[in-house]
Amino acid sequence: MSNRAEPFAAIYQRACDRKGGAAAVAALTSLPLSSVELARLPDSLILAELSKKVFQSGFVWRVVRQKWPGFCELFFDFDIEKVLLLSDEMLEQKAADPRIIRNLNKVFTIRANALMMYDVLQDYGSFARFIADWPSDNIIGLWAYLKKHGARLGGNTGPYALRAIGKDTFLLTQDIEAYLRAYGVFDGGINSQRSLQQIQQQFNLWQEQSGLSLQQISQIVAFSVGDNSVGMQQ
Repeated sequence: MSNRAEPFAAIYQRACDRKGGAAAVAALTSLPLSSVELARLPDSLILAELSKKVFQSGFVWRVVRQKWPGFCELFFDFDIEKVLLLSDEMLEQKAADPRIIRNLNKVFTIRANALMMYDVLQDYGSFARFIADWPSDNIIGLWAYLKKHGARLGGNTGPYALRAIGKDTFLLTQDIEAYLRAYGVFDGGINSQRSLQQIQQQFNLWQEQSGLSLQQISQIVAFSVGDNSVGMQQ
């Protein structure tokens, strides 16, 4: 199957037509943080976002948000060095606390991901700097790093966490996957390395064509297809 993806200008025009104009699309899109802003983030905030996305995976996001103050209280506001001091027994106790979502396996990922971050910050000074320096034209490489070295950060969990942190990334939502498949950008399993490389190349091309961030491109592609027609003006 050959790649028949449209020029980004055509995708953008369709999104504008569906959403009510350029101003409406601009209001619906958002910008990632700059590399300087990312590098200044506290690592505790990054561990918190990674942990939140792990707990939201396969669960009701609203419930996770409601219980998040309890997580912050029990896990020292996600201070990495303090989290790393937690023994298995202490984690088991915290996993039984009704102030949080009582999932032992996911609770253990908090310490595991703190350890991943701690290993990186020994070389980079901070995990935030590591994230900030990673080139967005190979964002799938960062996804792969989180999947390999982190705990439960594969699939969409890692990318969603990066988006929440402010790192420029596209997302493979149902609408975006449907577009990429329909236009032959990839034809295998969406999480295969070959498919991800093909998708990255397409987003890089759209970025060259538009000058927009991967995040904006991802959002506009989603607005141009699927069920994103609420409030559409003809």
